[in-house]
Amino acid sequence: MAKFLTNREENYAQWYNDLVLKADLAENSAVRGCMVIKPYGYAIWEKIQAELDRLFKATGHVNAYFPLFIPKSFFSKEAAHVEGFAKECAVVTHYRLKTDESGKGIVVDPSAKLEEELIIRPTSETIIWNSYKNWIQSYRDLPILINQWANVVRWEMRTRLFLRTAEFLWQEGHTAHATREEAIEETEKMINVYASFAENSMALPVIKGYKSENERFAGALDTFAIEALMQDGKALQAGTSHFLGQNFAKAFDVQFTDKSGKLDYVWATSWGVSTRLMGAIIMGHADNNGLVLPPKLAPIQVVIIPIFKNSEQLASISETAIKIKSDLEQKGISVKYDNRDNNTPGWKFADYELKGVPVRLAIGPRDLQNKTVEIARRDNLSKETVPVEKVSEFIPKLLEDIQANIYQKAYNFRKENTFHVDKWEDFVSKLDDQGGFIMAHWDGTAETEEKIKDETKATIRCIPFDSPDEEGKCIYSGKPSRRRVLFARSY
Repeated sequence: MAKFLTNREENYAQWYNDLVLKADLAENSAVRGCMVIKPYGYAIWEKIQAELDRLFKATGHVNAYFPLFIPKSFFSKEAAHVEGFAKECAVVTHYRLKTDESGKGIVVDPSAKLEEELIIRPTSETIIWNSYKNWIQSYRDLPILINQWANVVRWEMRTRLFLRTAEFLWQEGHTAHATREEAIEETEKMINVYASFAENSMALPVIKGYKSENERFAGALDTFAIEALMQDGKALQAGTSHFLGQNFAKAFDVQFTDKSGKLDYVWATSWGVSTRLMGAIIMGHADNNGLVLPPKLAPIQVVIIPIFKNSEQLASISETAIKIKSDLEQKGISVKYDNRDNNTPGWKFADYELKGVPVRLAIGPRDLQNKTVEIARRDNLSKETVPVEKVSEFIPKLLEDIQANIYQKAYNFRKENTFHVDKWEDFVSKLDDQGGFIMAHWDGTAETEEKIKDETKATIRCIPFDSPDEEGKCIYSGKPSRRRVLFARSY
């Protein structure tokens, strides 16, 4: 175990914080509740961003950018939306500073008060739909399929790096459609895109489902979500897709003339994921030795470390290492050759293990003699010796195996920690003793949902799409229930 990491089993929260800091992913900033994403952490985010961007464009979406500032009056147009975000909004009231007349530094110029306060975007539905009003007149203008990569601000009181910060990075899709059916199809399509990305790229199994009315996005008629189980038994919402109906179109008077010449309001969706996915990768896969990165999202997929005593040995090793590096890069694999002489091989081994690099190659003088390379896997910490001439064929298959193994391990963990529970006392004890996903009956009322949350801190994570009809009794009220829903404590 890495000596500088808190043991995961002893203090999970501290282990997480230690890992984020020690692996050079991020750090707390001078601004309360905000974070600095460091180069290595940002490199992982860029891999996430690039793959999602590819998937969005493959489904017909295009990127645009809208203002950071939103007039306060825009929020008041959609009542449920403003109520949902009111407590998290940062507000700009003035536009100028001046030198304090008493010589005490800089103060806000009271004469520079804005006529209308500006909200720093917590999400962009309102400012985007104000633009859509000018863009849409006819069915010929539809659909509009736009995504935005941006930063948003939600004034959180309790923050944790990547999981919950006052400012974070994300993407938000905002689409406009001529029919209800098209909008619902879009909502479903994007939650499936997110699920596919989570499982295929992040190696993280997820459960797709509907949010309860209490947990829906503010202003949405329906919210779909993907939920993942972290290694401490808590759930993490890894993506959401919202069917907005005609709510925002009515709020901003966005109407169009359909094919029959009739005037109607536009149908809308929105969907998004954020840097919270970084937290999901960490908590879904990492161990007491550090990060375990899925190869598809690892900035460095293979690191080559020479073991040498002098410059002559290094020169000989480098010839082989550079050839391997070139061969692998031609196959689209990212490789780093770390030939620095200011750190020992042992230090490098520990550092790359901490940073979750999937594969490590070590080459020393004896390896040169034997024409072999030592290959170490980060996922299971195993090692094997491979002939040099077979490395370029061996590594691509190994990366695929590591990706699959990381997923399978996470899947097995979720399976072992998903419980069907029918009694309230069992429900409570499972949450307290083990955590995990709990499939239990619920009577469908917001009142019962709130009471369960108040008494256990567990929420309905989603109503799984594939949850079968099953007659039963609510875990709390004893009233009839037609299907089980997914409960868990969450981040």
